[in-house]
Amino acid sequence: MDIVTISPKFQVVIPRAVRERLKLEPGQQVQAIAYDDRVEFIPLRPARALRGFLKGLDTTIARDGGRGADRV
Repeated sequence: MDIVTISPKFQVVIPRAVRERLKLEPGQQVQAIAYDDRVEFIPLRPARALRGFLKGLDTTIARDGGRGADRV
């Protein structure tokens, strides 16, 4: 676990191991969220980067009829 220090300007440096693991790039935006007693940074990714992330998803599950299926 890496420990970071908050600068007088309230800035932190994301440790190299974390940057590399999450493939963060300079200038990339992250969303900062206060969650209970911690701060979470969520990398923002363009919609194009999400292409294919559901590849291999099993779509053969049984489904209900959806909205209006019980109507005649």
